[in-house]
Amino acid sequence: MGSIYLIRHGQASFGADDYDVLSPNGVRQAQVLGQHLAQMGLSFDRCLSGDLRRQQHTANEAREQMLAADLPTPALEIDSAFNEFDADAIIRALLPDLLSQEPNALETLRNAAQNRAEFQRIFALIIERWLAGTYDPPGLESWLGFVERVQGGLQRILEQADNRDKIAVFTSGGTITALLHLITRMPARQAFELNWQIVNTSLNQLKFRGREVALASFNGHAHLQLLKAPELITFR
Repeated sequence: MGSIYLIRHGQASFGADDYDVLSPNGVRQAQVLGQHLAQMGLSFDRCLSGDLRRQQHTANEAREQMLAADLPTPALEIDSAFNEFDADAIIRALLPDLLSQEPNALETLRNAAQNRAEFQRIFALIIERWLAGTYDPPGLESWLGFVERVQGGLQRILEQADNRDKIAVFTSGGTITALLHLITRMPARQAFELNWQIVNTSLNQLKFRGREVALASFNGHAHLQLLKAPELITFR
């Protein structure tokens, strides 16, 4: 059987003006991941990422470590199907209707880095509304549209793959969540409960034969745990 490794990007710049940049910690996570893959002797037949900078930067930092270990490492291919959903657009679209219930939500979101737990609570409420699909304005990518986009990316991989291929996809937590939803058929809301637990640079393995795909492992981050450095285990 073939394998697809879904790899979440390293820690991004949460609370900064531009989230789509790896933090110094995120760069370190990606390097540790690459070293771990090299130590395992795990070489890929293809490496893909979405077109977000944090995804590509993670891929390239990991690939550099693998190349330094003389491990065969293919060039990085870009497929925007593996981009994260647009959290900022979802917040802008769905927050106004939430303010009657959560009058302090706007202040919380503006100061997310100082109110991480409260930010997560408000963001989860907004995501629940997005999953329901009843609040979506025209022009916003719906949950169903997002799942369809991600599914298209997976199908393109399977169409081009040999049953013995090992393929890396450097992506994001929401994209991994959508694939869990598709492959395991778990309800979207339940899948998002897992989403909040996905560690930066974790490995999630799918096994495939033809068009048949199964989940083999979820949220593996032994490469971080073994270093006994708690600051490397992050969720954004």
